[in-house]
Amino acid sequence: MSDFAKPALQLLDSVSEWTGRVTAWFTSVLVVLMCYDVVMRYLFSQTAVWIAEMEWHLFALIFLLGAAYTLKDDKHVRVDVFYTNFSPKKQAWVNLTGTLFFLIPFCLIVIYTSFFYAEKSWTIGEGSPDPGGLPARYLIKSAITLGFVFLLLQSVAEVIRSIRTLFTSSPQNHV
Repeated sequence: MSDFAKPALQLLDSVSEWTGRVTAWFTSVLVVLMCYDVVMRYLFSQTAVWIAEMEWHLFALIFLLGAAYTLKDDKHVRVDVFYTNFSPKKQAWVNLTGTLFFLIPFCLIVIYTSFFYAEKSWTIGEGSPDPGGLPARYLIKSAITLGFVFLLLQSVAEVIRSIRTLFTSSPQNHV
């Protein structure tokens, strides 16, 4: 298992690291864009629809692409009343069970449904309904599918990591 597990974990984790770096840049761009929007709105009484739409598009990308990276680094929201006091093997059981029965099925459902949602948007060339809005709304709708594909890939890494922890004498949280 370890011969297969280590390269697989490295590959899957590297994908999530990449999404984390992209997300960091989107976060920086969003901060600059919002500062510009605030200055223009409150000092010059000017605003543009495309700026507001770009802000929520960037926020969506940060959330969608950042999910896999957040899961990889175990920084996601967890109700851990008991979890922190569990042994590493019990934690691995909780992670494995939750990932197999909740996270992976949820990712598969969202990927399946959002694919057709985005496909329809691409087919009609959907853009913003507002004058002055962004022209390619289908791109952000496609990001839903992409973000959940990345989250699914990281979920597979978490399953491998949990199995490694369960079947080795010394628990390993990362590669």
